[in-house]
Amino acid sequence: MTQSFPSGDGSLVKTGDALADLHNTEAHSVPEQRWSMQVPSEVSAEAGDAAMLPCTFTHPHRHYDGPLTAIWRAGEPYAGPQVFRCTAARGSELCQTALSLQGRFRLLGNPRHNDLSLRVERLALADSGRYFCRVEFAGDAHDRYESRHGVRLRVTAAPRIVNISVLPGPAHAFRALCTAEGEPPPALSWSGPALGNSSANEQSQGHGYQVTAELPALTRDGRYTCTAANSLGRAEASVYLFRFRGAPGASTLALLLSALGLKALLLLGVLGVRATRQRLDHLVTQDTPPRSQAQESNYENLNQMSPPGHQLPRVYCEELLGHHHPVVHREK
Repeated sequence: MTQSFPSGDGSLVKTGDALADLHNTEAHSVPEQRWSMQVPSEVSAEAGDAAMLPCTFTHPHRHYDGPLTAIWRAGEPYAGPQVFRCTAARGSELCQTALSLQGRFRLLGNPRHNDLSLRVERLALADSGRYFCRVEFAGDAHDRYESRHGVRLRVTAAPRIVNISVLPGPAHAFRALCTAEGEPPPALSWSGPALGNSSANEQSQGHGYQVTAELPALTRDGRYTCTAANSLGRAEASVYLFRFRGAPGASTLALLLSALGLKALLLLGVLGVRATRQRLDHLVTQDTPPRSQAQESNYENLNQMSPPGHQLPRVYCEELLGHHHPVVHREK
């Protein structure tokens, strides 16, 4: 039913037309969905733990159920190396993992519900950096979108000394180096003989989360300790310096030659003792007379073979020296 009523300017307005115009205005006022990605600026977690990188998105394709791919990159958008990738078939809510760097990346969200949130396990300091989420639609709606700024993952860790050493320096001097890692980057200090409890030293930044401190001149023998500290803790490691002090004027080359000569003399002595022992064993073997073998008789015991009651003459055999024919004596 259409009704008319006077307007402010005296003209008549039909109520049916007004309702139709209002309905059309509301329809056009609904904003159309566009591509967008929502990620936090930073996520912080401790080394050894796990972290979640949130990522949600909107897209202009309503009720999309075609094939899709979810991707996470590290370092930079569009060109950074992929650390995770999964694909979902048409109509499926299961995103099959195709890539998970070192097996530590796992999808927590559901791409069908516009959620690409990722879980990173067994965090290490090297995992610190920016990560970028991306979704790709295939099939009828061939489209894709990736976050431009990404989310920064900050991995924190208590200090850990990864190397401490003493190296030779100029003019027969020695220097000490200490390298530690941690986040925030730890402050390093040295202590040791004639240094007091702490000493100023040259400290340089290493690979982002590593720092190195050098003690340029070790003037005394003893124990030198490197201490690394940040807001999460501290760590210590020590190295010992003991210099060999030989006779005045003795060079390193002379010491090496002396050591080699001593080893050669010992080797010659061992070889001489072994040769003498072998010679004595050979002489003893030559002087030992051969064992005499029992002579076998050429005569059989005829008494055992003769029948009872019949006595045979007894035979005695004597061998004369220098002859090969035995002398036979017979008794009746």
